[in-house]
Amino acid sequence: MTAPRAPFFPADRSIRANEDLEVQNLGTIDYQEAWDLQAKLAKQRADDEIPDQLLFLEHPDVYTAGKRTQPSDMPTNGLPTIKVDRGGRITWHGRGQLVVYPIIKLAEPVDVVDYVRRLEEAIIDALTKFGTKKVGRMEGRSGVWVPHSVRAVDKNASERDRKIAALGIRVTRGVTMHGLSLNCNNSLEFYDHIVACGIDDADVTTLSLEHGRDVTTAEMIPLLQESLVHALAGDLAVSDHDLDTSRVGDSPQ
Repeated sequence: MTAPRAPFFPADRSIRANEDLEVQNLGTIDYQEAWDLQAKLAKQRADDEIPDQLLFLEHPDVYTAGKRTQPSDMPTNGLPTIKVDRGGRITWHGRGQLVVYPIIKLAEPVDVVDYVRRLEEAIIDALTKFGTKKVGRMEGRSGVWVPHSVRAVDKNASERDRKIAALGIRVTRGVTMHGLSLNCNNSLEFYDHIVACGIDDADVTTLSLEHGRDVTTAEMIPLLQESLVHALAGDLAVSDHDLDTSRVGDSPQ
């Protein structure tokens, strides 16, 4: 979706308060452990004790329920669910899914909408450079999508609109927490037991399904890191990238 208003400051200006940035590749880390680490780093960043952080990682299988999660969204397979302080509804994290947590002090005046749009833009840019046929935004829905009009290489992929990357953030004292997840070569079976992000008239997909080959998280880290740095710096302009919002099958919610 496009931003409902112009950003609070010029689009070519960095949304970060300063230029220093540290990147950490954490491998696979327990969700609660990563959440605790985020909280620690966010406090240190708010107090100007450390530079901005980009954390790249994977989680063992877990569901996380954001503030807008409904009882009907909850999993039916008994997998642990952690209630978290980010926006959005329920989602799944697990191996084969690349998770990025930017711990960023935002420039004043803080513009959360612009921050989210820049994260989406970075994902779209990285996937486009990777060669994914078509990705973008869908009106009224967060994250990054592949439209039903584009067929995946792997015939087992859904033919409906399908979400390939999800976002959920929190900003405290001007510092961001949580972030984004990109489906690379993870299983989709865990999505069968929830109403992912509260959306029941579309599906989820992975880069491996879309490209018809195994696409690992390690393969995507350099591309996504580069795009995130450019988007947050204002070197990568936020564009519409609006996709066809007409649905196949169920009516839109």
